[in-house]
This record gives sequence, C-alpha cells and structure tokens, in this order.
Amino acid sequence: MMGPMESFAQALSDHPVVLDGGLATHLEVRGHDLSTDLWSARLVLARPDAVVAAHRDYFLAGARVATTASYQASFAGLARLGLDAEESRDVLVATVALAARARREVVEATGDDRARWVAASVGPYGAALADGSEYTGDYGLSVAELARWHRPRLEVLASAGADVLAIETVPCLAEVEAVLSVVAGTGWPCWLSVTVDGNRTRAGEPLVEAFAMAAEVDEVVAVGVNCCDPTDVAAAVSLATATGKPALAYPNRGEDWDAARHRWIGDAAFDVDQVAAWVAAGARLVGGCCRTTPDDIARMAAAVDPSTASRIDDAGT
Repeated sequence: MMGPMESFAQALSDHPVVLDGGLATHLEVRGHDLSTDLWSARLVLARPDAVVAAHRDYFLAGARVATTASYQASFAGLARLGLDAEESRDVLVATVALAARARREVVEATGDDRARWVAASVGPYGAALADGSEYTGDYGLSVAELARWHRPRLEVLASAGADVLAIETVPCLAEVEAVLSVVAGTGWPCWLSVTVDGNRTRAGEPLVEAFAMAAEVDEVVAVGVNCCDPTDVAAAVSLATATGKPALAYPNRGEDWDAARHRWIGDAAFDVDQVAAWVAAGARLVGGCCRTTPDDIARMAAAVDPSTASRIDDAGT
C-alpha cells in the first residue's frame, strides 16, 4: 500500500522539494532508443537496469523525487505488445519498484539517507496515443469515458507502493474532471499538473478552472503545471497558490514537440535562475520535464537548498 499522505505532504509544508527532470529524454541521452509508442516504458521490459540508472542519476544530482517510467504505459498500449491484463499490471508495478530500487541504491552508495519519494507517473490519455494529442486535449471523449480509461491504471499504481500519484501533463478540463472523479474519496495522495499555454490549458480553457476543481479534492496534495514553456510558470504558480494547496512547477526546456516527426524543435528557454522566483511565488515542488537534465536538476537543487551542492560533491558525482 502507499505510505501515508502526511509524509509527503508534510515535506511540502517544511521546505521546497526538488523533483527530477526528463526521464525519457535522459534515457535517450544515455543511448537508448525510445522511438516506440511506449517511450520509456519499453525499457521497463527490455532494460530495467537502464531505468534504475536514470533514476539514480537524478537522485545523485539532488532530486528528492523520482517520477516513474509509467507515463506512457497503458493497458491498451501494452496489449499491443501482446501482454495480457495481468502482465500489463506487472509492468506498471515494476515502474514503481525500479524507482524505489534506485532510491535504495543511492542511500547504500552514499550514506545520505535524506527522505526521498517515488511518484507514480500517470500520463494523460493522449500520451498513450503517442500522437501529440496531450498537447491539444482534442480527444473526442466524454468525462465518463476518460474516467473509465484512467481508473484501472490509477488503481494499479495506487497499490504499487509509490508515495504519491503524479497526475501530469493534463491538457483539458474534461480530463482534469475525469481523473479527479476517480481519485476523490480514495485516500490516494496525488498531485495534479496541467500543461498550459500562457494562463490557459492546452485546449484553450481557463487554467484557474482546473485548479479550482483540484482545490475541492482532499487527495490532491499539490497543484501546478508541467511540460510547458518556462516563461509560463510564474503566472501559473500564482494561480495555483490561490487554491491553498502547495504549488508545483516542472516545465520543459521551452522547445515544442513535433508529433509527426517525433522530435523536439525550437529554442530552449530553461534557466535555473528562474527557480528562485517560482519558490518566492509559492512553488513547493520544482523540477524539470522533457529535455531537462541531471545537470539542470543539480543546479536547481543547489539554488533551492545550497547544502545540496556539498552533498553532491561528497558523493563524488
């Protein structure tokens, strides 16, 4: 079972917590092919050691949270590989176990037993389609249909031993409503992170409406944005803090995803110097999304907690 909500939530009330960066893009930098529809989840089956190593890199860089390789994994996507429901469930559970293994290995290697958490990634419906629709929210599905699709995966990940569910890159209000309807009343701690364009969802709806829905759900321990342009973060954090819940922010490097060609295009705009402003505005969880690296997270961790730099040096990274 998942640990008590208070352990993760209490940390957010005490001090800012640094998340990891782009898991899949870091795996690509390490030489792994993620061109399939399952993205990083493919390596859970093919190279689980590689997933552990990528998580370990982020922990050693100063991240306090490892976000699992389950973002693009779904029962439908795994079925296309020939896996039945039980085998698919095992893959989802394994994503949590691999992140927990990396956490354990870092403690054993460094002796640094600071609290670290595992966040089970729950990507949006569009991520499983692998067609870029998580950046439009143009699904053509009702709230009830989206809730039915999300429920089985949420149930598995909630029972897999993670500390929190990372419901992330949600592009539209219908999907916000759907996932919140599944988690409400369950006792599963989660964060809700929306992907945005300015102060609106990717579907063009007011971001404040998404946050207002999350404010009504006790299971939501933090609310914010991810996989957006870094320049959109400050305004979003202000809106998130107005809910009374801790705010989170983990943008990408500012590039755009070309779904047709499966590549990132445009110029990067990520600057770790912006992080202090996000924290000052009320962000309690800060990190990076696609294309951000362990080096970015190390600089971010040093900015949020200067003592982190000495711990990293002592670990020999």
